[in-house]
Amino acid sequence: MKKRIISALIALAIVVPLIIAGGTPFNIGVYIISIIGLKEFLDIKATKKTLPIFIQLIAYIFMTLILLVDVKTTSVMFTLDYRILSALFMTFLIPTVFYHERSKYSTNDAFYMIGGLLFLSISMSLLILIRNRGLNLLIFLLLIPMITDIFAYIAGSLIGKNKLLEEISPKKTVEGMIVGTLMGVFISAMFYHTVIDVNFSKVTLLSICTFLSILGQLGDLVFSAIKRYYGKKDFSNLMPGHGGILDRLDSIIFVILGFMFFIGFM
Repeated sequence: MKKRIISALIALAIVVPLIIAGGTPFNIGVYIISIIGLKEFLDIKATKKTLPIFIQLIAYIFMTLILLVDVKTTSVMFTLDYRILSALFMTFLIPTVFYHERSKYSTNDAFYMIGGLLFLSISMSLLILIRNRGLNLLIFLLLIPMITDIFAYIAGSLIGKNKLLEEISPKKTVEGMIVGTLMGVFISAMFYHTVIDVNFSKVTLLSICTFLSILGQLGDLVFSAIKRYYGKKDFSNLMPGHGGILDRLDSIIFVILGFMFFIGFM
């Protein structure tokens, strides 16, 4: 527990100033987090199969290119250059012709990289987009998974009896999910109502917060399923007691993606 608290405080000391500063410092911070997340994505794949160095290098290059596109935009329109998309597919698929052994590199590996890169890079780009639109909006979205996770953990430890999906995440309970959702919705909705827009429909706000809170928990389970498939407890040990970057971003990523359905009128 001591290591968990210390590593959390260190992470907050680094991340909070970047979030407040916004702009270039925040964008650089997101880029560094993205690169670390991609490394964890490649490392967990390596538990079953290490991809060629050339493929790994190309992945980092594409992550950089995608994050650089419209880095200052506040538009929700998908503007990723189709030349980058075309190059992404060709660069990862064509090498499957030259690697004759599936044990080295296969089409399954190619689509793993294409899907993972798009998933991670677009999620991180959206994180930048939301910060560009406003600090309070980003805080609102971060509150949802953070408060949900905290109270789900507390309730699960104190009153949790019924396992949620034991085969994927043994510690998660139905009681924890219910309490976490209720508190995540209440606190984030109160923040939005008092800080961002007091006139926004309360019913609509509560509905959106509920949807995003549940979605974030499902995202957590998705990442847990990935770790379970590769036989890993965490994506890395970067943050003792917490795991890696992807362990901390799992629910946040899904909340950010889900918020795109509502960003037009919030």
